[in-house]
Amino acid sequence: MTRPTALRHLISPLIAATWLCLMVAGCISYKFTGTNIDYNVIKTIQIDKIVNRAPYGWAPMEALFNNRLQDQYASQTRLRLVKRGGDLHVAGEIIAYDQFNKSISADGFASQVQLRMTVNIRFRNNKSGQTWEKQFTANTQYDSSQQLAAVQETLVTEMCKDLCDQVFNATVADW
Repeated sequence: MTRPTALRHLISPLIAATWLCLMVAGCISYKFTGTNIDYNVIKTIQIDKIVNRAPYGWAPMEALFNNRLQDQYASQTRLRLVKRGGDLHVAGEIIAYDQFNKSISADGFASQVQLRMTVNIRFRNNKSGQTWEKQFTANTQYDSSQQLAAVQETLVTEMCKDLCDQVFNATVADW
């Protein structure tokens, strides 16, 4: 067999296999909503105010967390937010907000400070009876040459986003 003929014999099955894969992939249905909610059964969600019970805290973090959590469910699901009797129920509290030295520089002083926020969340699906209680933690760090007061709003906003993503994924996402 000459080289061009041998090459044609290899390419032909490769093209057929590629075509078959594309045809099969075209028949598969993908869902990009990111949730596993059956909207025929689950229509409402009750999100209680997540209160700050951490021994140390920053006053606005409670409101930042609560607003972000409610906004996430409102923007990423078709669930209706209700005050009582939701098909899904999320409750909990902020239980920790602290900082500690992350790394030490050559002169023996802290060069990075880590800020950590932990929430305790209770979840109940009133339709299926599923319940659980879990803690979620988010960390961020900042340079020790900065004052916490100067970077706190940005850092807490980042941690609230991370925590709300974790809670959302644990309650209604396919992840």
